[in-house]
Amino acid sequence: MREFARTVLNTSPAARASVRGDAAHSGIHGVVELYPAMGGTLVVAELYGLPSSSPSGVFGFHIHEGEACRGDAEDPFSAAGGHFNPAGKPHPDHAGDMPPLFSSGGYAYLSFFTGRFTPAEVVGRTVIVHSGPDDFTTQPSGNSGKKIACGEIRRG
Repeated sequence: MREFARTVLNTSPAARASVRGDAAHSGIHGVVELYPAMGGTLVVAELYGLPSSSPSGVFGFHIHEGEACRGDAEDPFSAAGGHFNPAGKPHPDHAGDMPPLFSSGGYAYLSFFTGRFTPAEVVGRTVIVHSGPDDFTTQPSGNSGKKIACGEIRRG
């Protein structure tokens, strides 16, 4: 464990995304940072302004295949596409499937390690926050609701 912490704490993020909410959730803002670590990625997310409309305070959180946070009135982030899934696996085994965000008073902090992707593999993709929790069962993407916030992943 000490080796992992030493590796991570002595590096800058290789990639990051500034996350912003859609017009209906304009208070959402935050950052997702991706650190190279032991052949995988340490993902660190800190978000503010998450809505209280999710009774559980749990929000689906994924990397999506698209490269842009744009869309139309019905789906403001439609260009983000579906979950990042280069191996064509069923949900919840997509490379872009991540643990949910747990919000308290609109604030969420999440840090976890994944071996499903490296930061370089997701630069040019998007990070999406959904309106509800991911059920980790429903195909193709977990029934986590609308995309309410998005960030474009860029080199750190």
